[in-house]
Amino acid sequence: MRSWWTRLSVLSAAGLGSTFWWQKKTEPVQTDLDSSKTSPSSGQSSSQYELKLVQVLFRHGARTPLKSIPDVLEAQWVPELLEVPAHTKIDYVVTDLQGGPRPPAPVEDGYRAKTLTGGTYPGQLTTMGMQQMYDLGVRLRKQYIQDVAFLTPSFNHKEVYIRSTNIVRTIESAKCLVAGLFQQKQTDIVPIFTVEAEREVFYPNYYGCKLLKLRSGYRWAESSTLPDIASDLRSIQSALGIQSHQRLDFILIRDDMVARETHGLPCPAVLDSWRARVEQRAVDMIYHIFDPSNREILQLCVGPFLHILLSNMEMKVQGSALDEDRKLFLYSVHDTTLMPCLMALGVFDMRWPPYAADITLELHQHRQTKQYYVKISYIGQDQKIPGCSDVYCPLGEFKQALAMYALPEESYHTLCNSKQDVPDQSPRTTSRL
Repeated sequence: MRSWWTRLSVLSAAGLGSTFWWQKKTEPVQTDLDSSKTSPSSGQSSSQYELKLVQVLFRHGARTPLKSIPDVLEAQWVPELLEVPAHTKIDYVVTDLQGGPRPPAPVEDGYRAKTLTGGTYPGQLTTMGMQQMYDLGVRLRKQYIQDVAFLTPSFNHKEVYIRSTNIVRTIESAKCLVAGLFQQKQTDIVPIFTVEAEREVFYPNYYGCKLLKLRSGYRWAESSTLPDIASDLRSIQSALGIQSHQRLDFILIRDDMVARETHGLPCPAVLDSWRARVEQRAVDMIYHIFDPSNREILQLCVGPFLHILLSNMEMKVQGSALDEDRKLFLYSVHDTTLMPCLMALGVFDMRWPPYAADITLELHQHRQTKQYYVKISYIGQDQKIPGCSDVYCPLGEFKQALAMYALPEESYHTLCNSKQDVPDQSPRTTSRL
């Protein structure tokens, strides 16, 4: 039987849900790079700024659930739900960070050790998810190729760098996004870089970071025992007719329910009246787990990732010869990546990131003053970061806003393996899952 921590690694690495159909954003996507648009807070025309670098971290598309709700009618997750649309196909290769063979993928192996009702594996990108990622690529194409001639219309490996977690759904999501962004126009095979699970920093790595496991791993189990959450959990468990000995929480319920609704598959009727409460309690749980008031937890969750984003900007500002032609970084990650990033940025809206959600960071240079600015958007909507004087945030202010969370990868690994005088809370986690 797999250890609790192995199961936790799969869950925390995985990304755990999407948004409900009735919560999807309906506002038009902003494309403020159009010279006719203005900064919402200052009224300054964006034509004053020259775009220098774009970084997009995005959640994978719709997928099969990680686990079915026990003791209820199971959906049929049939292979036909995973068919690959022709327009999402490109020539690509997955390598390690040095361009060598793809590393082993223990998280993916864990998924494929189980089969859902209908014959597919847990956590697999579906046809709908592939289309969602293609559509995100089309949106980025409009912003950075059609509205502004920033990127070359066909894929150029010198301009575009793509990195994914070493899980099939994020790799395939990156591939589908690139297909939409460049409309399958390429002269070379598209490289998608990844890293071995032990050194992954693109999600909270409880397996690879001993200190994170020690400091906050127990909070996964603890989150279900908080009084209001525990009371609601008992009520919904009774309403669903689930035996009390079954291990259940709102994140698991939400994951299965949202996956079903997204793909038009039947849900237990009793869940109709619980939709809003399930969403609220799942977010309450994740807020408790990541605890944005705790600097160290967010550092250990996404500190190295934030440092990478800042370093990419700094290299562009310094004119590093290593990435002189680089214009776009694409990072294919999970909801459990986006949420702590949004918390660190100070713009988490207490809503679960939907499938294919993106955080986009743009680096601009003012045409007159030559000063650098950062503009952040989330799902196409500009965000004013706390500590920044404007949506177009002076680079110095932006770096200062993230200084308490960003952590160089070397420092992160040293900290993760350091011996801390902290009581091991792990015995409290035995009831998780």
